[in-house]
Amino acid sequence: MTTGKINVSVENIFPLIKKFLYSDHEIFLRELVSNATDATLKLKHLTSIGEAKTEYGNPIIEVKIDKEGKKLHIIDQGLGMTADEVEKYINQVAFSGAEEFLDKYKDSAKDSGIIGHFGLGFYSAFMVAEKVEIITKSYKDEPAAHWTCDGSPEFTLEPSDKTSRGSEIILHIAEDSLEFLEENRISELLNKYNKFMPVPIKFGTRTEKIEQKKGEEVSAEDKDEEFKTVEVDNIINNPSPAWTKQPTELSDEDYKSFYRELYPMQFEDPLFHIHLNVDYPFNLTGILYFPKLGADLQIQKDKIQLYQNQVYVTDNVEGIVPEFLTMLKGVIDSPDIPLNVSRSYLQADGAVKKISNYITRKVADKLKSLFTENREDFEKKWNDIKIVLEYGMLSEPKFYEKAGAFTLYPTVDGEYFTLDELKENLKDTHTDKDGKLTLLYAGNKDAQHSYIAAAQDKGYKVLLLDSPIISHLMQKLESDNENLAFVRVDSDHIENLIKKDDTTLSKLSDDEQTKLKEVVEHLVPKTTYSVQLEALDSNASPFIITQPEFMRRMKEMSQSGGGGMFGMGNMPEMYNLVINTNSELASGILNTEDKTQQEHLVKQALDLAKLSQNLLKGEDLTAFVKRSFELIK
Repeated sequence: MTTGKINVSVENIFPLIKKFLYSDHEIFLRELVSNATDATLKLKHLTSIGEAKTEYGNPIIEVKIDKEGKKLHIIDQGLGMTADEVEKYINQVAFSGAEEFLDKYKDSAKDSGIIGHFGLGFYSAFMVAEKVEIITKSYKDEPAAHWTCDGSPEFTLEPSDKTSRGSEIILHIAEDSLEFLEENRISELLNKYNKFMPVPIKFGTRTEKIEQKKGEEVSAEDKDEEFKTVEVDNIINNPSPAWTKQPTELSDEDYKSFYRELYPMQFEDPLFHIHLNVDYPFNLTGILYFPKLGADLQIQKDKIQLYQNQVYVTDNVEGIVPEFLTMLKGVIDSPDIPLNVSRSYLQADGAVKKISNYITRKVADKLKSLFTENREDFEKKWNDIKIVLEYGMLSEPKFYEKAGAFTLYPTVDGEYFTLDELKENLKDTHTDKDGKLTLLYAGNKDAQHSYIAAAQDKGYKVLLLDSPIISHLMQKLESDNENLAFVRVDSDHIENLIKKDDTTLSKLSDDEQTKLKEVVEHLVPKTTYSVQLEALDSNASPFIITQPEFMRRMKEMSQSGGGGMFGMGNMPEMYNLVINTNSELASGILNTEDKTQQEHLVKQALDLAKLSQNLLKGEDLTAFVKRSFELIK
């Protein structure tokens, strides 16, 4: 028997592990299963190049609970270790066995899928165990070894009678970690971290019915059945998930099936997918899905899972995936993403930025191809994906450069145009005398119906732009396109659009207009409304409420996340009250001698205008209804 002290660079590594190196105790199982996978894949590589004179076979990793003995076993059929290797790789923590292996086989091991993490990862076992044993036999023809450590720098290393190749790690679970002896807890962790590990993982058994063979001996209970009941290994992982395959190997149904495997509680299929696969200048694979997005975008973030060689790391992919794509779902797997010892938090790195840029470009290229190949289908999906694309245009310059080719601007009538198509199709009808193209839009088709109708009567197309961040995007598009303006259909520009022509004259004289303005201003709140008189078509609405486009848009932008930028979070509501001097109501108000009747007419007209803008609420709405019934009587 050998005894000795573990060679570490601190007096006692175990308190350090428990308190500082690992923030989350549950990852000990991920580390140990990862090491078992590592040992198995190393053996696979050595047998493939003829260096290991042994049959690789069909190795599995087994996780077993011994609740009575308070032990957890992780068993593999991989490389195993000699006593000397245990001394070197386990006791001399500062030296990484994986680094030595990769260095020795750096050319041939490049694509062998080796995790390359041993040493400190193994010591995470002491977060939950008061004693740890390793019973291991190397693939080389050497005796097996048995290593034991009780959480102090003291260890024992002695021969073992183990005859099968591989390693068995035995954790004697500490009293404060007995949750890890519960089957449900271990099953949960294996499903979270090891669901797609590249080596089959057995956890318990399950009952299956299989077809009986003729003349086969079976139990009494199965004697008269077509099928017999058997116990089979319960393999809990999928060693060959879809992202590890080539796109040519997968059908649309395969992609949908994998989506359901990732998100069992998601009942709607994704809209489409993007398969990532690059090996230079970094290694990255994965599949991203565009789901249907609901109203609460925050809830839908952090659904992309990050893996490192099929080992789950985190669902916080900030910095790797561009922020606008964090509303997507799927998997990204890369050995080139730098991780700390617990593999839980990403470190800022040049390689990560390259990965982010690659994903942005790949998504843009996919969207462009979907738009080009089947525009009709792309248009049908637009409302479900627009928020992601609009956010991307605002936040990622590289995406903005490409997105103009497939970003759509729908009309209230269900037509779809790109910005270039709008510029071309509307240049003759929507360009003002200064050469600026004015694009009218509605934010709410129902609430702004009368304004939409008035604009359409004059031959204008009205866009339907209703996402919560559209004001920000319009601001950016206008700043990048000098002769372009977006104007909401109920803004203060509308009176220019519904005039008959520039020569429309008012039926009222200047003195009458002055008097009318004084009457109305006396009866409407000056703090909210700026009264304006306009000579509009006689059949246009008598009273029209509009809002200054600039002020309204700034307020919208501050409410959708730009408050700090614009400083207008508490901006007061200001509106224009446009009175059509050619309407019969304007003449009626002016010529009414009865002051009470005059006041009723103004208030009723104002409330009707407010009602059309969804501004009539509370006490004002109650008073309006009461006054309307009085008028009917």
